[in-house]
Amino acid sequence: MIDPFVQPEEPSAAAAIAAIGEELAVFDDWMERYGFIIDLGRKLPGFPEDWADDAHRVPGCQSRVWMESAYREGVMYFAGASDAAIVSGLIALLLRVYSGRTPAEIEATDPIFLKELGLLEALSTNRGNGIAAMARKVREVAAMHNPSVSCSVGGSR
Repeated sequence: MIDPFVQPEEPSAAAAIAAIGEELAVFDDWMERYGFIIDLGRKLPGFPEDWADDAHRVPGCQSRVWMESAYREGVMYFAGASDAAIVSGLIALLLRVYSGRTPAEIEATDPIFLKELGLLEALSTNRGNGIAAMARKVREVAAMHNPSVSCSVGGSR
């Protein structure tokens, strides 16, 4: 099985946020940015079908969103999927920032970057609330993380 957890491209969450900002700045309008974000979602690692259940579902999202976490050698990794293309892209952006980071780095990385990048204003209110719910869930898992216990976003593992 291919690892479903997102591996970091950049050495830190701050570097990932900066890289995303630079990538989004290349485009002249939000329609082009949406296309870029949708493409990012298509590149997410495959999400196991047996995780697409209520235990892994993220509440507060208009579309169906599922997430799972794993703790490996002091680092949190996240996997995610959605039934909506744009939401899959938003998951990819969020996990690019948070997956492959220590719980302390995750907790220290405020999701205000979503607003600073213009993502929240460019999305519908429901989509904005959904990505905020996903960020909140990731940070809750990091805050609750206990190295001696396997952590699950869905709460079932």
